[in-house]
Amino acid sequence: MSDHSSSDTPTLACPTCKKPIEWSEKFPHRPFCSERCKLIDLGEWASEGHKIPGQPVYDDVLSDDLDPTKTRH
Repeated sequence: MSDHSSSDTPTLACPTCKKPIEWSEKFPHRPFCSERCKLIDLGEWASEGHKIPGQPVYDDVLSDDLDPTKTRH
């Protein structure tokens, strides 16, 4: 049978607007409800509105330049 009841499809809240959505092909931007909510979330990450807690990690190439205790040659 290809007909699934709605109880078989998981639902979740859009991370941006909290609107309930199904985890199905009806919502191609999942976990977001729309392209708009997806872009709003991307903008929050880009502007550092969303951050992952913890200490910053620097690239090894630049680490020596950022260490104030090292003398420069």
